[in-house]
Amino acid sequence: MSRACWILGVLSFLVSSSVWAADVHDVRLWRAPDHTRIVFDLTGPAEHSLFVLSNPRRIVLDIQDSNLRTSLTDLKLASTPLSVLRSGVRDGDDLRIVMEVSAEVDPRSFPLQANEQAGFRLVVDLYDNATQQSAPAIKKSVNESTKRDVVIAIDAGHGGEDPGAIGPNRLREKDVVLAISKQLKALFNADVGFQPVMVRSGDYYVSLKGRRDLARKHKADLLVSIHADAFKRKQAHGASVYALSYGGATSTSAAFLAQRENGSDLLGGASLADRDDVLAGVLTDMSMNSMMDTSLRLGNQVLRNVDDIARLHKKQVEQAGFAVLKSPDIPSILVETGFISNPRESSLLGTSAYQKKMARAIHRGIKGWFSTHPPSGTLLAWQKRQGGQQYIVARGDTLSEIADRFSVPLADLKSYNSMNSSKILAGQKLNIPKS
Repeated sequence: MSRACWILGVLSFLVSSSVWAADVHDVRLWRAPDHTRIVFDLTGPAEHSLFVLSNPRRIVLDIQDSNLRTSLTDLKLASTPLSVLRSGVRDGDDLRIVMEVSAEVDPRSFPLQANEQAGFRLVVDLYDNATQQSAPAIKKSVNESTKRDVVIAIDAGHGGEDPGAIGPNRLREKDVVLAISKQLKALFNADVGFQPVMVRSGDYYVSLKGRRDLARKHKADLLVSIHADAFKRKQAHGASVYALSYGGATSTSAAFLAQRENGSDLLGGASLADRDDVLAGVLTDMSMNSMMDTSLRLGNQVLRNVDDIARLHKKQVEQAGFAVLKSPDIPSILVETGFISNPRESSLLGTSAYQKKMARAIHRGIKGWFSTHPPSGTLLAWQKRQGGQQYIVARGDTLSEIADRFSVPLADLKSYNSMNSSKILAGQKLNIPKS
């Protein structure tokens, strides 16, 4: 063999070997209520193994044919079960990461393939054993067991690894919608007869299935998912409300948005065990159809209230196959609070004042719906039977329509509220007499 051929052979071997080498070029850490997530950014796909050692407790991660090209010392370990992370070399070529823990955890790991928004990643989740064993139960009663709260599951979209859409000045959707969701929670906390539950209360990711599961775990009467839209054209504008469709989407933009939102698990980091396919048979049964009908009518009331403070993208509730809305037993809506890709709307969405306005509009719509259609066994249902109900006028309401809705004579409604005319204003509070 000539020297030239030998050199070419060595170069060929080095090139082919580098294809399979996957170095770790960044490490990030997220804390969620029930687990700690460590994300290793890789330059390519890599085989790995994960196992537990005791005395002292530690989790060991081996990544084949890899090197660590970043530091582990900058990770913020406070409020996590991790006490120390250190690295070493195993068998000459493999990277070993040792994670010392101060409490027993249930470790799980899975790889994520590269996509348009992120490269190859390796995810390690450390689940808190104590949290799994004693999850707090939601308090649903107000005074008596027959007068429970209406439970509203508030889902701030994206989070953690998944920033959602990015607007001008690097405004992140995950931050905007969490701020709006917290404002919405505060409004419901101030209401008697409502119990808000945050699906995501901090900067961490919850899988789309996990969001539905959390709403079901808390026996929610509604799941409202808050988002901020984005499109390739900056001119696109307006807020929207969406419900599920198990057929085709009601518009091209609805189909585009659903496809983008359903891809969130690929970026946020969900293992195969966290994903599921909702069977077509479930979506066509009577209970699902009933939930979808409620979602559409409730969503319409929210949309009418949002119309008071924002431009609308569409004047009606749209439908598409959003995975987060596929709960067969819980009415579910998705509110797009505006286009974060639109410079004007992004500027508004980034302000606390506008976030509060949006939260108040969503709150009025949801509260108005449940005041009119209270679930059985709730305090609101009891109040309605007693005639102690109050209704907040939404944009587009007429006094005669409200009277019909509550099965109350128009003259009685006017008299009960000391009204000389039928003129009403959006935001006005009406006392509803017992029918």
